[in-house]
Amino acid sequence: MKKWFAILSVMAIILVLAGCGSSDDTSSASGSSGEVKKIIVGTGTQFKNVCFIDENGNLTGFDVELIKELDKRLPQYEFEFKTMDFGNLLLSLDAGKIDLVSHQMEKNPEREAKYLFNKNPYSIFLNRVAVAKDNNSIHSIDDLKGKKVLTSPTSNAAYVLKEYNKTHGDALNIVYTSGAANDTVQQITSGRIDATVTTDFANRFNTDEKGEVALKTVGDPLTQSDVLYVLNKNEQGLADDLDKAIQEVKDDGTLSKLSIKWLGEDFTKSLEDVKKESTSSKK
Repeated sequence: MKKWFAILSVMAIILVLAGCGSSDDTSSASGSSGEVKKIIVGTGTQFKNVCFIDENGNLTGFDVELIKELDKRLPQYEFEFKTMDFGNLLLSLDAGKIDLVSHQMEKNPEREAKYLFNKNPYSIFLNRVAVAKDNNSIHSIDDLKGKKVLTSPTSNAAYVLKEYNKTHGDALNIVYTSGAANDTVQQITSGRIDATVTTDFANRFNTDEKGEVALKTVGDPLTQSDVLYVLNKNEQGLADDLDKAIQEVKDDGTLSKLSIKWLGEDFTKSLEDVKKESTSSKK
């Protein structure tokens, strides 16, 4: 009897130990959810100051350096760049070749229907009317009634102009172009077109043959263009984490410094912020 009791006792100990081992394995498996997740970031190489190859052959620019900064603040992810032509970015996101698009992308109804955007913009551009530098007759969008306004068909500027026409009896003659900066400059400075809609940042690229900025922005800002990251619809967790990290770099001034360094100005202020500053300066 004692012999059987001893055998049963040993078997019970073995089962307890086996149970403990099983518990450890389960703990290890659940720990795997804490592993670093690799995120392939799609960007370009041809957008000066934003995402480009420098003289040393390195990929850099505002969008690139910001992703590197967010990578430091999100230890649960590892961000890896994959460069391609701008036109292939959303196609690559569709095909699952990349997880995130970082190329000064803005939200519009068509894109929003298909993709997920994070909510916290990492740069903010204010759309304004742009005319030839020697044009002193156009001071706002209302001065463009009956005039030709150039824009690319799928741009956010085109959306702004079409919305204006809806409430102003098609007052603007919207002319569509391929969106090439030199074509815009040529048509406006030659007088074939009266104006376009752009941002102060983008207007820096509207240069003449001498390399000088050929257009000027006029009037109050029309709308605010938020620059966001583009993700697939099933990446809400990543989008939320990006928003938190972006808020951190805003709060500690890092985002503002990166904007000034690479874009030449602090393009992190909203339309509301600009209006408040303008009101305060007038008091």
